[in-house]
Amino acid sequence: MAEKNNSEIVSQKPALDIEDIERHLDMMDQRLDSIDSVVSAVAERVMNQPIVINITCPHCGNNVEISLIGSKKPRK
Repeated sequence: MAEKNNSEIVSQKPALDIEDIERHLDMMDQRLDSIDSVVSAVAERVMNQPIVINITCPHCGNNVEISLIGSKKPRK
């Protein structure tokens, strides 16, 4: 009887692991879609006008300024 219950628990564990993996993959897919949307929006903005990004280094505290200029002429 104890072996039967133990085998049922063991057989359910891989199914739960697969569900966890599927859930994690779905979350990662949603995050990648969000990142893609943000990068696309920034790229479109850069192509239309100059943009400056200021980043503070978390390790040394120095400010880094990144200037991006697109080669596409802005439309009027």
